[in-house]
Amino acid sequence: MNNDILHRYLFDNADVRGEIVQLESCYQEVLSAHEYPTALKNLLGELMAATSLLTATIKFTGDISVQLQGDGPVSLAVINGNNEQVLRGVSRWNGNITDDASLQQMFGKGYMVITLTPDEGERYQGIVSLDHLDLAACLEEYFNQSEQLPTQIKLFANGKQAAGMLLQVLPTKSGQNEDFEHLSTLTATIKAEELFTLNAPDVLHRLYHQEEVRLFDPVDVTFKCTCSRERSGAAIKTLSQAEIEAILAEDGKIDMGCEYCKNIYSFDAIDIAALYAGSHSSDAQQ
Repeated sequence: MNNDILHRYLFDNADVRGEIVQLESCYQEVLSAHEYPTALKNLLGELMAATSLLTATIKFTGDISVQLQGDGPVSLAVINGNNEQVLRGVSRWNGNITDDASLQQMFGKGYMVITLTPDEGERYQGIVSLDHLDLAACLEEYFNQSEQLPTQIKLFANGKQAAGMLLQVLPTKSGQNEDFEHLSTLTATIKAEELFTLNAPDVLHRLYHQEEVRLFDPVDVTFKCTCSRERSGAAIKTLSQAEIEAILAEDGKIDMGCEYCKNIYSFDAIDIAALYAGSHSSDAQQ
C-alpha cells in the first residue's frame, strides 16, 4: 500500500470540492538530510502537505514553491513541488526551538511566499503574513486574497506522518454557496489520528456519510531532489577564476553540497579544467 498519496473528491449535490493528502516516506526523505528540532519537523510536514494540496488545485504544468521566511530562530522553510506531485524541501534555523513552539515563536515577524512558475505563461507570486494562528490559517488567507473562494484547510504532522485536507467552493455565477458552511463544519471534526490511520474512502465516509461524494483516482506523491553534478558544475562556473584558484590552492578541490539532500559533488583541478573545456569527467564524482 502506498503511504504517500493524494485524493481529490467532489460533492455531487454541492458546488464544493475537496482533497486529502497523506504522507510518510517522502516526508521522512525530507527530514533525513538534517537533524531538525521537533517543532520544525512538524512544521515541515504540514508545509509538505500544504504544498501538495495547493499543487492539486492548480491546472498547470510547472513548479510551485511555498516558502516561509522570518526574523526568528527559523529564517527559512521551503517546499518545492511540481504538477506531478514531486516534492523536496529544506529549512534553516539557528538557536533553541522548544518542542511546542508556535509559528510566530519560530519565525518571529514573518511571511509566506507562494510562487507558481508554469512552463508556459507568466510567473505568479502571492505573499501572506505569518500573523495567523497556524500555517493552515495563513493558507486560507492566501486563498481569500488570491482567488476569493471560501477555502478550509486542515494540516497535521507528528514527525513520522503528515496529512492534510482542503475544502473549497467551486466558482459559480452567483459567487455564493450555502453548502460550504455545512460541509466545512463536518470537515472541522477530522482528527489527526484519523488522517494518519484511515484510508481516503474511510475518511470520507466518517465525515460525509450522509452526502453524495465522488472520489477520484489517487495520485502518488514522491520525493526527488533535482540536484546534479551538471548543475553543481554550472554553479562553479559562476565563480571568478580567482575564487576558483584560491579554493583549489587551499583545499585541492571544490565541494558543492546540496542543501536539500546533502549530496556532495567534488571537483578537482582536472574536473574544473574539463568544465571550462566543455567536457565532463564522471570519475571524480562522489
